[in-house]
Amino acid sequence: MGALGAGALLSGALLSGCGGGLVAPEGPASNAFLDQVQARCGNHSIGSQTIGFLLGTASDDTYFVDVTSKLGAGRIDATTFSSDIDSFYPAGNNQAAIDCIVGLL
Repeated sequence: MGALGAGALLSGALLSGCGGGLVAPEGPASNAFLDQVQARCGNHSIGSQTIGFLLGTASDDTYFVDVTSKLGAGRIDATTFSSDIDSFYPAGNNQAAIDCIVGLL
């Protein structure tokens, strides 16, 4: 297997490993939930970044949007969300941000 094939295989495994399903739900309800998260929890930090940054256009981090959209759509529960966030963003204390987001459900 070439380097490109190995990279694609690894990328697929990483993306499918957490939060179930690869594609975040899209639509008005999902966007409304992310808007709420931005407005009410934007100053809290996940890893080394604020939620406001992670949801902003300057960020290239799609994982946070994906897993948060799945939570808002009911495709994952709060326990899975918390575990996925803590696994993907191990730096710092994520609990206040997780509590804020889960509190919006």
